[in-house]
Amino acid sequence: MEHTDVIVIGAGPAGLFAGFYVGMRGLSFRFIDPLPEPGGQLSALYPEKYIYDVAGFPKVYAKDLVRGLVEQVAPFGPIYTLGERAETLEREGEVFKVTTSAGKAYTAKAVIIAAGVGAFEPRRLGAPGEKELEGRGVFYAVRSKADFQGKRVLIVGGGDSAVDWALNLLDTASAITLIHRRPQFRAHEASVKELFRAHEEGRLKVLTPYEVRRIEGDTWVRRAVIFHNGTQEEVELEVDAVLILAGYLTKLGPLANWGLELEKNRIKVDTTMATSIPGVYACGDIVTYPGKLPLIVLGFGEAAIAANHAAAYANPALKVNPGHSSEKAEEKAPA
Repeated sequence: MEHTDVIVIGAGPAGLFAGFYVGMRGLSFRFIDPLPEPGGQLSALYPEKYIYDVAGFPKVYAKDLVRGLVEQVAPFGPIYTLGERAETLEREGEVFKVTTSAGKAYTAKAVIIAAGVGAFEPRRLGAPGEKELEGRGVFYAVRSKADFQGKRVLIVGGGDSAVDWALNLLDTASAITLIHRRPQFRAHEASVKELFRAHEEGRLKVLTPYEVRRIEGDTWVRRAVIFHNGTQEEVELEVDAVLILAGYLTKLGPLANWGLELEKNRIKVDTTMATSIPGVYACGDIVTYPGKLPLIVLGFGEAAIAANHAAAYANPALKVNPGHSSEKAEEKAPA
């Protein structure tokens, strides 16, 4: 078993920033994450999507935000245990032991859970041809805008991801059609207004209430048949790509059995980000408390609170309040 002062479960934005603050307190820490690279959903689902609500950035690509977080934590010597899912959490005397899907075990004096929304997978439509053409023109995320260069794209969905990508791919795709099963959209109001402005200007097409009847092709997607869910009228679209952004199915996975107090698949925390298990803290999308909002910027604040309390738990000689970073950074950061 390998020991650090703190284990951070999850290497997404909140987890990376939690690790930074643990490092600022002079403690060692390890990230454990099932993905092959840090960044969580930002890296796995939409690295080339702009994020607009991070303080100090009018807009920033998700991949660039991850790059900055990784660079920020690097001076403190983080240990990355990637490609391993945390399976069990147990207390053994004065330390916690975390075992992973790789059959390895790691110990620490305190634990921070920053596991995002838990295990996630795209919500599929179940339309004929969808499964057969997955990866051959059927996509559930945009890993690179270049994948859609010059293509005729059908986007399915009515949330932020669908609307944002319809707008973000305007300078890449040759044609964009967005369909949603309802006239009402769940996306941010300003984005929806921009979407319909682009529709009125003829830069893309918006069709509601439409759904996918089937997807057709051979070695690649060639067309999609959609239908009006009121009249059942079908429309055949010649397309090169179908981008299905209908949301994600999430589940807690193994941590649901760790004895934590939960509420609607989220970990309940108090104002110190402490869970129901002393010495275990949590932050980011995985937590719930009165007034919680699922925003990255709030996850950063929760991460700082969780990290400072975890640091004080791991080393009682430390105060919870670290003081101003402008006064401490040079003395805490390694040369």
